Amino acid sequence: MKRASRRLVVAAALAGACASMAGNALAWGSDGHRAVAAMAAQLIADSAAGRHVADLLLPGETLEQAANWADCVKGTFCGPQTAEMQAYTAANPHHSQYHYTDVPFQLAHYRDHAVGTADDDLVQTLKQAIAVLQGRDDDASNPHHFSQRQALLLVVHLVGDIHQPLHVGAAYVGRDGGFVVPQHHGQVDAVNMFDARGGNSLLLDDARMGAASARLIPPPLPRPADEPPAWTPPKSPTQPFHTYWDTTVVDYAFRRSGTRTPRQFAQAMIAAQPAVAANTGAPVSWPYQWADDGLAVAKLAYGEATPGAIAHQTGRNGEVYDVWGLTVPDDYPLPSSAIARSQLTKAGYHLAALLRAIWP
Repeated sequence: MKRASRRLVVAAALAGACASMAGNALAWGSDGHRAVAAMAAQLIADSAAGRHVADLLLPGETLEQAANWADCVKGTFCGPQTAEMQAYTAANPHHSQYHYTDVPFQLAHYRDHAVGTADDDLVQTLKQAIAVLQGRDDDASNPHHFSQRQALLLVVHLVGDIHQPLHVGAAYVGRDGGFVVPQHHGQVDAVNMFDARGGNSLLLDDARMGAASARLIPPPLPRPADEPPAWTPPKSPTQPFHTYWDTTVVDYAFRRSGTRTPRQFAQAMIAAQPAVAANTGAPVSWPYQWADDGLAVAKLAYGEATPGAIAHQTGRNGEVYDVWGLTVPDDYPLPSSAIARSQLTKAGYHLAALLRAIWP
């Protein structure tokens, strides 16, 4: 990434961002996940995989509609919790942890039990869900006792998550500033080394980012009347870096592609006939390959980002958070939206390839 001569600097005012800092929440946002699923659905149409997927979906339900189920179970922002959702969350009290892993972004590989990983993290949960779809239901393969439908709902969503670089590569900040690499989790003591919480504690100046995007990104096309409104983060002086990567870059990628809806974006990406590298080996090993790719992309996402001095915010629940203003190049909307377009496309193609490998 070319270094810009001027840089966007985070404002001192840090109030208002805490609402988005409850954890690693909605990778790619609703539209991004729908685009990934819509792409995969088109790629497996009229195949054995497509028929197996249809058997696990509810009558009239599409893969695109199911793409955000694993996020919707976290609350009521998608509507009231269904009995199916309530049963899932009761059986999986740590389900929010299934969506991310926190490997230091400077590393090249995801390793089991290494710093930033967990038994219930994104890679491990994807492995288990893939095994269930392959028909393996023993305690070792399926410790969470996912049903096949639950496994599908997780796979369609988590394949999107693992291609969002901040859901794999995490930033840790040293006491004197700058990104550091912990050798073990005990070093992350909030005294000498801090966890930036998946980028949620790194705050961009929202007004400056908005001004940059106005110069660099085409305006959005009108949203069709039959499309639900896209989720947008609440306005505040700052925007968490994680939120930027969850939602803002998806909007920019759509706009730069001349599309407005997830299905339009999916169709445009397929029409472009992208060269997407195939995964190798057994499908249960593919999450490791995707995580390693995510770390490579996270290096680009964080490449010229610089944390400022530590500050503190109090969330709505009274919890005090450590936060840092984040400086990024003033052309950042361009490379970040190009990365988002590439990662969303890879996710759609990898999801389709996975489903075809499970049900050839």
